[in-house]
Amino acid sequence: MRSLIESRLRRVGERTVVPFAVRFVDGSGFRTREVAPAFTLVFRQPRAYWRALAFGHVGLLESYFDGDLDVEGSLAAALAAGMEGELENDSKPLNWLRNRWHELNHGNASRSQAKLNAEFHYALGPEFYKLWLDDPYMFYTCAYWGDGGPDSPRTLEEAQRSKADHVARKLLLKPGEEVVDVGSGFGGFLMHAAMHYGVRITSINTTGSQADHARRQIEKFGIKNAVQMHEDFRARGMEGAKEFDKVASIGCLEHAGRDQLSEVIRSHAALLKQGGIGLIHFIGHVGRFETDLFIRKYVFPGGWIPSLADAIVEMENAGLEILDVENLRRHYALTLDVWAERFDTNWERIRALDPRRFDERFRRIWRCYLYGCAEMFRAPNGRTHLFQIVFSKGITTSYPMTRDFLYQGVGAAARLPVPAPRRVGHG
Repeated sequence: MRSLIESRLRRVGERTVVPFAVRFVDGSGFRTREVAPAFTLVFRQPRAYWRALAFGHVGLLESYFDGDLDVEGSLAAALAAGMEGELENDSKPLNWLRNRWHELNHGNASRSQAKLNAEFHYALGPEFYKLWLDDPYMFYTCAYWGDGGPDSPRTLEEAQRSKADHVARKLLLKPGEEVVDVGSGFGGFLMHAAMHYGVRITSINTTGSQADHARRQIEKFGIKNAVQMHEDFRARGMEGAKEFDKVASIGCLEHAGRDQLSEVIRSHAALLKQGGIGLIHFIGHVGRFETDLFIRKYVFPGGWIPSLADAIVEMENAGLEILDVENLRRHYALTLDVWAERFDTNWERIRALDPRRFDERFRRIWRCYLYGCAEMFRAPNGRTHLFQIVFSKGITTSYPMTRDFLYQGVGAAARLPVPAPRRVGHG
């Protein structure tokens, strides 16, 4: 069994430029290059061998979570090497079966299950997320880093504000417009759009802890033109429900589920007035591929990454005209780099929040998630990208003919002064 693992890992070493070493339980091992390794895989228990043989990269990850396998050196390099070395292609049949079984039991078709799935991830609490997301918006979606020039963002906070402006410009937000923020997260876009663009915005979120945090932010900043709802947005998107001038959906679509893509996009369309403009910002595949079992089992139960093509077809079926498609894959790699670094830097503070919940196993899972996703979006053979699609309900002739307005400050000129936080309570 050990020899089979060695053979498989040597093949990975032949496919990747990342040099690494392997040390087995008996102390023997090998190096893939005659240079210092970027990392060393250290097998602690023999059972890690059969898990790796049976489940490929997922088996190696699960052995790492359980402490049967350690990574000495750069975890990011280890994850990059596994992707470049096509380790996910090993043991596909068993992982496919596990993946479909998980989907069968945790799919989002049931709205009650969709709520449980959202709570699994997001109910870790704002106190956890604020230790490594931007302040004060706490965007848990891809930031916008510009072109790297002297005027480009240098911090996560700047890049997330830049993303909010990028979305607002694409939507041509104007003071007094009625806007709905689908998914909404911790309320970052709600805050930015209300304070900087003067729109009247309604945000909808299925996760109670996030909705409660957004309401506290509305109170803290004294925002009068924003409402945070706690409900399933699909219930809002029914025939006869209120329609809005603009729809913003940032990081919601990938939580729809395999069989709910059509329903979710139709709900987006139903929230929009005829001739209105919307934007969907989502993680999508180039081609049709399964969502990785690791992500679905340990991070986002119920999540499913659609293909760009399938999303566009469903938008067309819902009567939406595609106006613009932009790929921000490289921006997400940079965003995740910062999240992972902040997560590591603040780990002791995270652990202190709840040592039983935020234990070493949790730390290993989340480091693999954050560093792994960064390398996934960076990988030259990667199939997972980040798209922003601008659309209208019906055919429109009012949207600009070129993208020039995005980069000439049109839209930014409409930004309003930011109110100072309003002191609440005593002291």
